[in-house]
Amino acid sequence: MNEVLNLLLEGEHLSSSKIGEILGLSDSEVEHEMTRLQREGILLGWRPVLNSDQAASDLVRAVIEVKISPEREGGFDRTAERISGFEEVESCYLMSGAYDLLVFVRGANLHEVATFVSERLATIGGVLSTATHFLLRTYKDQGFLLGRKVSDADKPAVSP
Repeated sequence: MNEVLNLLLEGEHLSSSKIGEILGLSDSEVEHEMTRLQREGILLGWRPVLNSDQAASDLVRAVIEVKISPEREGGFDRTAERISGFEEVESCYLMSGAYDLLVFVRGANLHEVATFVSERLATIGGVLSTATHFLLRTYKDQGFLLGRKVSDADKPAVSP
């Protein structure tokens, strides 16, 4: 991956002066608000939206449905926090429905993700079952369409 993408992934963001220009605020007002948001744990960082097909990223991503047994004192929290602490885990959500946690993971290849699931995730006390789904292609991410542009020639004709 190139250096510009690496910097973006590490959390580059708009400058205070650029944000102030957009919002009609002074640099110091923006910096004060940014400091407050970070101090209160509201603003944790910045992430760009990457089109992995275009970036030629070889990372494998998977979504894992995890059923867990709640603990008497901690409910789902302790197990979810333990799972969230793994380096491979990008996101972890408590869900309602057929499973308890929805976990997004990444690895260098299919084998690495499968090994993580079978040797590290599934062996945690309280994990009852897992169902792993490998991501094949992303069409939309965080509000951004990632697929190819559809031309008028590709659209089906509409008849009255």
